Amino acid sequence: MTHVFDEATAVEQVAPGTFRAHTHPAYNNMVGPFGGITAATVVAALQRHPEAQGHPLSLTINYAAPISEGAWDIAVTVLKTNRTNQHFTFLIDQGDGAVASGTAVFGTRRETWGDTEIAFPQVGTPEDYAEQPFPDFIEWAKNYETRFVTGSLNIDGPSDSSESTLWLRDKPARALDYPALASLADAFFPRAFLRRGTYLPAGTISLTTYFHASPAELDQQAGEHLLGTAVGARFGHGHFDQYAQLWGRNGTLLATTHQLVYFKDPKA
Repeated sequence: MTHVFDEATAVEQVAPGTFRAHTHPAYNNMVGPFGGITAATVVAALQRHPEAQGHPLSLTINYAAPISEGAWDIAVTVLKTNRTNQHFTFLIDQGDGAVASGTAVFGTRRETWGDTEIAFPQVGTPEDYAEQPFPDFIEWAKNYETRFVTGSLNIDGPSDSSESTLWLRDKPARALDYPALASLADAFFPRAFLRRGTYLPAGTISLTTYFHASPAELDQQAGEHLLGTAVGARFGHGHFDQYAQLWGRNGTLLATTHQLVYFKDPKA
């Protein structure tokens, strides 16, 4: 059977450089689709581009407006192809105008010296923590198994910390690839929920993800849990930024991500 993630990220080329996708009800958010599934679909389209070389290194997507239910198009432009990296721009269009835009970089990974300066968080194994799903009204989150170490959505009042650490993976489990990693990088709820101790209107404006994992390192993860940790930086004036890391169960840093989020504070 086709995994629901693959159904939701399916694309077809309808013109040179243009790919068509469709929203999927399993990944609905409060307004439009889950931003992570949109990012994942863009990665899937870029990988299918006939001129694509190498593998994803970075993706930035700017959400200008919600995507409505139905078909939407991704127009991809190859800006420049160098010896080791390739640069793209893309525009997401639906109906009468653009709803998102962004850039991406693909690259050819070479064997070089390497090191990871940040440390793998000191936590137990996924089996040490009970599964804690997101609230039932968050439809897209039903596609992920989440086991919180700290910072769950069992909110009982304001907090001085916005940090969450959790084990997560696709539900049902699925082998990890770049589109799935792009989606998982956005699977962290807005950090303002923890700080303010309540749900409030919020949404991603701009999301950048850096893909550190090689294809071989993705293959090593198979369908295992990843360890994610997310925290905010500054909150105020209706916006905040949050950043996150995704680690393999074997301690490999797979991706880092940073996003700008808008919010409305009913308690202000």
